[in-house]
Amino acid sequence: MSQLRSRPSSSDGKEGVTIPLNIEPSQGSVMDGYAKPSNNTDINLNPLLSGAGVEDPKKDDGQGEDPADVPKVRIFGRSFNKVVLMTHFNIFLYSTAFWVQNAVFPYLSKELGADPVVFGYLQTTFALVQLAGGPLFGRFGDLFGSRLAMMLSFLAAASSYLLLGLSTNMPLLFLSRLPSVFMHAMQAGQMIVTDVCTPKQRADALGKLGLSYGIGMVVGPMMGGLVAKAFSLEKAAILACLMSLVSIGVTYIYIPTALKKSKLLSSDKDSNVFSIRKILDLMKAPGAFFLIAIKIATGTPIGIFQSMFSIVALDMFKLPAEQNSYIMSYIGIMAMIVQGVGIGIVTKKFSELNILFGSAVILLISYLMLSFVTTIWQMCFVFIPLITGLTFQNVVTTSALTHTVSDADTGAMLGLSMAVNSLIRSLSPTIGGYMLKELGFESFGYLGFVTSTAVTVVLYVKKRYEEK
Repeated sequence: MSQLRSRPSSSDGKEGVTIPLNIEPSQGSVMDGYAKPSNNTDINLNPLLSGAGVEDPKKDDGQGEDPADVPKVRIFGRSFNKVVLMTHFNIFLYSTAFWVQNAVFPYLSKELGADPVVFGYLQTTFALVQLAGGPLFGRFGDLFGSRLAMMLSFLAAASSYLLLGLSTNMPLLFLSRLPSVFMHAMQAGQMIVTDVCTPKQRADALGKLGLSYGIGMVVGPMMGGLVAKAFSLEKAAILACLMSLVSIGVTYIYIPTALKKSKLLSSDKDSNVFSIRKILDLMKAPGAFFLIAIKIATGTPIGIFQSMFSIVALDMFKLPAEQNSYIMSYIGIMAMIVQGVGIGIVTKKFSELNILFGSAVILLISYLMLSFVTTIWQMCFVFIPLITGLTFQNVVTTSALTHTVSDADTGAMLGLSMAVNSLIRSLSPTIGGYMLKELGFESFGYLGFVTSTAVTVVLYVKKRYEEK
């Protein structure tokens, strides 16, 4: 355990969408009042209290490899961590493959006879199996290493996309959703970055993973639309499968077998991947419940809207497959800019708490604007502040969650964080289908406005409390 010291309270803001951040010694954090527990230290601190003991930012806690111990590669005269660089490449391939199939999935399901309700069931099935697999996948990574976890995630993705490409009826289409129980490549990437980077580097490294994912989100939908138009919807799914197989090879060749310190891998006495008790104990970590509550409140409205966006684009805005793909690429470009550039700039100038509060205000305004959207051009304009606010909320909360547990349990905590997102996605299609049918498109914006207002009030009260 790092040496603990008292520090004057101050406010500070990532998936870990995310997230503790790179915090200068003079800055405070949304984690003020939280101390990262070691395997033999019991600390019970109120997440709404500041000024309690925290880790000394000048002292490494032993997590992550020494920068001198990891292989480097030089590109354009600059030195890069080879493991992190190849992880970024894998995340790019994962994102590209996912969005290739995601761009054609609504149209393929419609060809096979799925109406909006059945499409919602398909989305719910996907989210439920990911919900079940997220924490287990994290435990698997903690016990057997993030390299094997990454390979497992791409094997699951390849299986899902292959079954999708071969689907000729509705049962096969539902079956194609089941392998996604272990399709958590982004989580595996976060685990690798968490293992090889020091705590001070972690937030910036986690944020930059979103940059690689964003590039794939730009390329994937366009590639999927072009392949579907030139060949067929099924061929686009097969392409996604092949890309996932390539990533398995890349991981096997370039990612080391063991990244975590051996003492951490061997310190967990509960070696059962399916240990529910171990997963539930994560919720008791100081500050974890508060951060998860923020994730749920800010993630639910966009989850509902996102689950129905393909239907809205098809029925309300009459967009063909290729134009829908362009919209998804546009969203990807914005997310890429915010995560690759905006996160680094903003986190150096503002505290975590101020970033969370500011992004909540941005979301409040954005959702209200969404309620009055009537054209696709208006939608594209609203996406700018909406994606910005969501990205900052996601990155800040994810990074902070990894600092609420010991180094040996960061994978499981990332899995729990992913499970929250999966829980939202599992409920969103059913709720979104009902809201769209009974209340209309504008109800998505009103729901987001209400939840964002509640989060804004809570964070404002926390800010005022810490200023006293």
